[in-house]
Amino acid sequence: MENNNEKSRILSIQNLIIKFKLRGQVLTAIRDISLDLYKGESLAIVGESGSGKSVLVKSIMGLLDKNGYIDQGEILYKDYNLAKFSTEKDWLKIRGKEIAMVTQDPMTSLNPLKTVGKQIEECVVLHQGLKGKDAYNQTLRLLTDVGIHDVEKRYKQYPHEFSGGMRQRIVIAIAVACNPKILICDEPTTALDVTIQAQILQLLKNLQEKYGLTTIYITHDLGVVAKVADRIAVMYAGDIIEVGKTHEVFFNGKHPYTWALLSSLPQLGAKGEELYSIKGTPPNLFNEIKGDAFAPRNPYALNIDFIERPPFFQVSETHFAKTWLLHSDAPKVEPPQSLQGFFEEGRRYVHEY
Repeated sequence: MENNNEKSRILSIQNLIIKFKLRGQVLTAIRDISLDLYKGESLAIVGESGSGKSVLVKSIMGLLDKNGYIDQGEILYKDYNLAKFSTEKDWLKIRGKEIAMVTQDPMTSLNPLKTVGKQIEECVVLHQGLKGKDAYNQTLRLLTDVGIHDVEKRYKQYPHEFSGGMRQRIVIAIAVACNPKILICDEPTTALDVTIQAQILQLLKNLQEKYGLTTIYITHDLGVVAKVADRIAVMYAGDIIEVGKTHEVFFNGKHPYTWALLSSLPQLGAKGEELYSIKGTPPNLFNEIKGDAFAPRNPYALNIDFIERPPFFQVSETHFAKTWLLHSDAPKVEPPQSLQGFFEEGRRYVHEY
């Protein structure tokens, strides 16, 4: 899925550690993450609830809660190190006009007392420098771009007059009106039914092409990822444990946590059998984590997994995984039986196309 032309790096996260102070204790939400984002790509960050996905992207937008702080590392964008930003004045140079966000609950993003047209138009005036009739016409164009019909009538309506799917389209229009280079979509389809989900994902894909956006999707739904992402980063307990092109992670995943996530897909369930679920619970991030954080839940764990944190092992030029199973001295371990047919079929498909 990914264009493998010479891409320029648009954002670089290096050795990032984010902590929160809670009731006299310190929780480490992001544990020494490094990740690059390339111009024009769609990157999906996946993992179960509490893995740190939203905290990671909020740090890119300067939206961490007041008790959260960057303890170490860099977030490099253009000539800025966003990790060093400390004032709203700093963030106003970036937030919206360079990096915009679509949240999962549009009702918390929209002002119930203003018409949707005015809310979009404010961004057009502020970030595109248009005024009067020009700003109004651009707002109508944006409403059309996000799939809203009868735009002149809709311009004058309030958020409560729109369905959930249409409100999500308005939030997307507001984000795009800022003219950003990077669009972050934080669980953009969670509250929507399946048919509307598909429409919103297609819409985001179309807007990415039309406006030359680089997109980051945050999701726990691997089904969503397959439709929109060029690359996937898998997160667990505040760390990225596998990253690669979508087909590499889907059909040649190497970390046992990636196997567990894929095994949880309803499509892989057998009729009449219980759906797979990952046993145990994620680690307590108030405690120091030794070794591989997934080790206590990992049926393939080696002794070293409980002692030493694995580095990234290279699987291909674009595919890396943090698991000791890839070490040259590790025993040969095959993925779960339920995934082997899926992997083979997927590799065949990728090879053919």
